[in-house]
Amino acid sequence: MRSVVPDYLREALSDVEPDTSGEPAGYIPELAAADPDRLGAVFATTDGEVYGAGDIDTEFTIQSISKPFTYALALADRGFGPVLAKVGVEPSGEAFNQISLESDTGRPYNPMINAGAITVHALAGPPELTPVERVERVVEGLSAFAGRRLTMDEAVCASELEHAHRNLAIAHMLRSHDILTEDPRSVVDGYTRQCSVLVTTRDLAVMAATLANRGINPLSGERVIPEPVVRQVLSVMSTCGMYDAAGDWATQVGIPAKSGVAGGLIGALPGQIGIATFSPRLDRHGNSVRGVSLFERFSADMGLHVMEVPAAARGVVRSNHVVGRGPGAIRVLQLQGGIGFAAAERVVREAVETRPAEVAVAVDLTMVYSIDDVGRRMLLEVVRRLTLDGHEVYLIDPETVVPDPDPGDGGRVTVVGTIEQALNSSTRQVRDSRP
Repeated sequence: MRSVVPDYLREALSDVEPDTSGEPAGYIPELAAADPDRLGAVFATTDGEVYGAGDIDTEFTIQSISKPFTYALALADRGFGPVLAKVGVEPSGEAFNQISLESDTGRPYNPMINAGAITVHALAGPPELTPVERVERVVEGLSAFAGRRLTMDEAVCASELEHAHRNLAIAHMLRSHDILTEDPRSVVDGYTRQCSVLVTTRDLAVMAATLANRGINPLSGERVIPEPVVRQVLSVMSTCGMYDAAGDWATQVGIPAKSGVAGGLIGALPGQIGIATFSPRLDRHGNSVRGVSLFERFSADMGLHVMEVPAAARGVVRSNHVVGRGPGAIRVLQLQGGIGFAAAERVVREAVETRPAEVAVAVDLTMVYSIDDVGRRMLLEVVRRLTLDGHEVYLIDPETVVPDPDPGDGGRVTVVGTIEQALNSSTRQVRDSRP
């Protein structure tokens, strides 16, 4: 059977293809010469499957889509404190190239506008790097996100540097506030090289999927950035990634995203998918016209909006039943799905309301596919309190969803692979306890 996903992507591309509104970026000659009819879309899942349609292997420059990834590298390299001291996280509501700085500190409002991105470039890598070494650190980092070695388009870089007057003005203002502490020209040169890195739509989808996959590249398996950095980057992409169209994007699409003036557009939905589109015609905000339309469709068709209401957490308790008879019987709470706070609270409530009369209680995780930290802690607290109430507690966990379970003071739990093993253990305990 042929997969339905590429067919869906081809259908979506054919639906937006007639839209010829917008124009390629005109302020950079090399970008203005781009073929306006190029069009591609790629889905990359967090377990490494890549689906695409259209011009997915055509190379173009990454431009501003480099911003969230370089921000991630700076946070990983320097730490949150030094980066946040130089660049804020507040939406500016302004165009990408606006000279937008805090009046009292001179900090750029966020790392997605040019002022913030220029500052962030200077924070990539350790402080002692030379400008050339810093560019290499950025290219190396972008390559790790993509899962292959990326190169630079020297012609685009030269073209942009010839027209970098506004970015140079921004950099000199940053230097006047001591936000930048080195030569503004060398920083702008490095930032321009960062934006001139060549990517394909396929590359961008994998890069987005790396963010969606908690910082682990789903193709190479390499951890590129730590998990706390991922949350920070996706949060800023949600509020600032689409510049002065961020509000419309947040309500209509609801996927953390970033656009680039070469026509690329990415979105990363945590735990699910990385999406990338390519179409050079831009709207008045500098975002790809057909790319925005595609994302609107993807979000609507597949329920990808981050504020989409999830299924009720009550479904986490699949069954609450007794196995066996007599003193060796076991009360079994069979759980299912993913367990976060809301689902764990439902488990707590089930245990409280049940007040099991059986000495043995088993929590069956056979059908649970994930449990986050708060869910794990709440579940182990249930185990601890059941133990303190005089119960023998079993954790049926054949896939080790909860590694090294420690219920804490006074708690005790026996980990088994099947309900039969728990039942046999309970029966032995009853037998051994008889005089």
